[in-house]
Amino acid sequence: MKKKLPWSEAQFNGACRIVEDLRRRGYEALFAGGCVRDLLLERLSPDIDIATSATPETVLHLFPRVIPVGLKYGVVCVLVDEFSYEVTTFRTDFDYQDHRHPSRVEFTDARTDAQRRDFTINGLFYDPILDRILDYVAGQEDIRLRCIRAIGHPADRFAEDYLRMLRALRFACTLGFRIESDTMKAIRAGAREILHVSWERIRDEVKKMLTGPQPAQALDLLAESGLLDWILPEVAAMRGVEQPAEFHPEGDVYTHTRNMLGHLHHPSFTLAMGVLLHDVGKPPTFHVADRIRFDQHVEVGATLAEAICQRLRLSNEETGRILDLVRQHMRFMPVQEMRPSTLKRFLRQEHFEEHLELHRIDCLGSHGDLSNWDFCRARLDEMKTEEIRPKRLLGGDDLIQLGYRPGPLFQRILLALEDAQLEGQVSDRSQALSWVAGHFPLDKEPS
Repeated sequence: MKKKLPWSEAQFNGACRIVEDLRRRGYEALFAGGCVRDLLLERLSPDIDIATSATPETVLHLFPRVIPVGLKYGVVCVLVDEFSYEVTTFRTDFDYQDHRHPSRVEFTDARTDAQRRDFTINGLFYDPILDRILDYVAGQEDIRLRCIRAIGHPADRFAEDYLRMLRALRFACTLGFRIESDTMKAIRAGAREILHVSWERIRDEVKKMLTGPQPAQALDLLAESGLLDWILPEVAAMRGVEQPAEFHPEGDVYTHTRNMLGHLHHPSFTLAMGVLLHDVGKPPTFHVADRIRFDQHVEVGATLAEAICQRLRLSNEETGRILDLVRQHMRFMPVQEMRPSTLKRFLRQEHFEEHLELHRIDCLGSHGDLSNWDFCRARLDEMKTEEIRPKRLLGGDDLIQLGYRPGPLFQRILLALEDAQLEGQVSDRSQALSWVAGHFPLDKEPS
């Protein structure tokens, strides 16, 4: 076949050892699923999965380092050197009563096993010893056509696990494939059934879509499939919400957000979510006065964004970063008029590069004026770290020695002193002591 291997030589050799060991004992063993797809596409693949005619009990006894991942479903993890390989017995599944797990399985052969898999491009096998593909579902043709097609009847495949609807979208936008018409029709018809899936699993698929090469296509597919209305109805509500043309010549809120996503390629998840949700507060705050206005849309948007983050079971850190992006995306408007102390605090905040990038594509996705971005970028480039984060000149102990009583006043004094540093009024300890005495005289200290 002479394809470039999508794995390291050591990882490939470890998988071949497992295949050879199984075959020496009379069992069939093949690479299976997504790793074969990635081999044909010559794209990096993180794992090598192996399918075999050996039962899970046999696999457990044949290899010295094993983890019984899911014996009921024929899955064993085999460890070779520093790599782990999922080894699964050929099987057919019956009665997906919980829309995810079959109530029972029967062990079978490769041809039958291929029929239980989700999409034709994932239903392929590869013999690494003879270097040949085994294709029982026309997966190679769909790879050639760059097409995502469900194996068998699409509605049946999705009813077995409704997450497969999102997986179809994810494969399409990460691989640059189209979704075959009957497969897309089945997704549209069953879109509301996505609510049978846990939010943790939904989150993981959405995360892969938004951090892939085409986040804008991910949003397009979510909208086209109808899944957006059930997963992120607040984002779906942006469609048709007009904006003032002088600031947003591109069109409605949804179009603006989609345009912004179009400027992202493999972004961090927090940035992608910040972009997706930065204007989520506009639909509920839309009103027309002298012009179209969205009063308090930032505050309302932060509340909605927090609810979405909780729904998707995001970590506290992810949620905090996303909410910061939503809350602060309008702070760039007056940036050139900020006091030096305010500007430096703004520029030095944690993860500021994400804020700056969101602002850049916010401009590119609308009016195109990058003057505030250019200003911030230039200030960051010209200022040294100690200008933005000066060393503290005084602390609480110093204030006590000066005669101040511990309490809320300490924070006011130290914050005001740092302002003076950032403004260039104070540069050393002696000046700091004089400044505090002059601005917070002891005889006027609040009781």
